[in-house]
Parts: sequence; structure tokens; C-alpha cells
Amino acid sequence: MLAYQCTGDNRQPNLVLLHGFLGSGADWAQLLPVLSQHFYCITIDLPGHGNSHTQRVPEPGFKATVELLLQTLDNLGVNRFHLLGYSLGGRIALHVAQMAPQRLLSLQLESCHPGLLTVAEKEQRAVSDSQWATRLAQLPMQQFLTLWYQQPVFAELSDAERALLIERRSQQSPDALLAMFRATSLAWQQDLQQVPASCGCPVHYYYGQQDAKFSALAQRWQTRSNIHCHAIAAAGHNSHQANPQQFLAALLPALGSSAEVTP
Repeated sequence: MLAYQCTGDNRQPNLVLLHGFLGSGADWAQLLPVLSQHFYCITIDLPGHGNSHTQRVPEPGFKATVELLLQTLDNLGVNRFHLLGYSLGGRIALHVAQMAPQRLLSLQLESCHPGLLTVAEKEQRAVSDSQWATRLAQLPMQQFLTLWYQQPVFAELSDAERALLIERRSQQSPDALLAMFRATSLAWQQDLQQVPASCGCPVHYYYGQQDAKFSALAQRWQTRSNIHCHAIAAAGHNSHQANPQQFLAALLPALGSSAEVTP
């Protein structure tokens, strides 16, 4: 079982939310007051994160993570659901769509990678992830986080935003995070670009306009598969955090809600 928190009325459609690496279900807190008016929201702590820090998965760990997630939802009596995943959570969501497409009402992906295409790319990523794993294993948590959030994909963060993230993330267990990081390396992941074409539900992809890497990735992916892309203004890699109002304005119609987001 994974740790979870439920918000809203369980007579509403189910919406499962998966956070990114270093995060927890609490990362969705600022969206829940709106989302929970229209959906029964289930925020999950992925293995190694938050209150699921005691959960370990093998390497590679995608299948085991999906099985833990579905077991948790089964225990809650949740059969079919909308699924929203950010970054690592989006990659896990893609694996859910591959393994259990019949469970999904829709697939909502934010700034996640569908998978590397070549052996050379995977080998290069394995080297990079090994270096990050060594840093996570050896450095004090705050020092690791300072380096992590200096990566180009987080360039849009202000100094204050970066400092707040470091403070918030430093409470996590390094050993637990390390195990999950290794188990879900992009180097392990197969190419899932064609999953949207076969999962039998609407698929939407959200990216921040300031995130050059994932803007380009989204546009390439859209030409090859059946996904609907949404650019979120004034946002980088984490668009739901940077511009929650516009993110919700794009997300709610994609979830089939006619609700309007007011300032």
C-alpha cells in the first residue's frame, strides 16, 4: 500500500494525482480546493517519497510501482479514474496506461518524458543518473538539492522559489529517494510514445512555455501520437506550481468539467 490522501466527495469522478521526484502528494495542495469541487481527488505518495518512504521497488521499478498504485486504489474501492502525473509521476502514469488502460477515464501528463529512443541516449542517461545517484548517496541533503535545482530545466525558478523547494524537500529520506531514483531512471524506461494511441482514453500533455526542453518534446510527440498539448504561460518545468490558475483553466475542460477558474 502507498500512502494517500483523499479530498472531496467520493460520489464525484475519481482523479488520481502523482507527484514528481523529490515531491509528495502534498505538492498538489494549491489545486485541490478547485479540483475537489468536481472530482474525488486521491493524492498518492510514490515509493520512497513522503509517507511512502518505507516502500522499496526493484530495478527497474515501473511495473512494481504501478502494481502498488493499483493495489492502493483497489483497497479504496476505486476502479476507474482520471490520472494526472507530473514529471516522474507522469512517467508512472504512462506505465499505468500501458498496463491497465481499462482503468483510465483520461490520462493527463505534465512535463514528463515518454522514453529515450536509442541505445546511445539510454547509455548517456545511465551515466548521468549514476552521477546524480552518487551525489544523493554522499552529499548532505541540502547540498544535493542545491545542485539538483541548478539544472537547466529549473532555470526559471527565482532564488526565493528555489530556496523554498530546497527547504521543503530536505525533510525527505535520502536513502529512500535514492532507491526510487535508481529504480525509475529514464535509462530503464522503454519508449512509451505510442501508449496514447492504444490506451483508449483522451490524453492531454501540459508543459511550461519557459521550459524549452519539454516544449520541444511535446511538439515532437504531438506529431507522432494522439495527444492534445497545452502550453502554460509564465511557467517552466512545474507549470501547475508556477501558474496554477492557467493550469487549471486547461486541465478542467480536459477532464470534462465545465467549471470556470476565477482569479
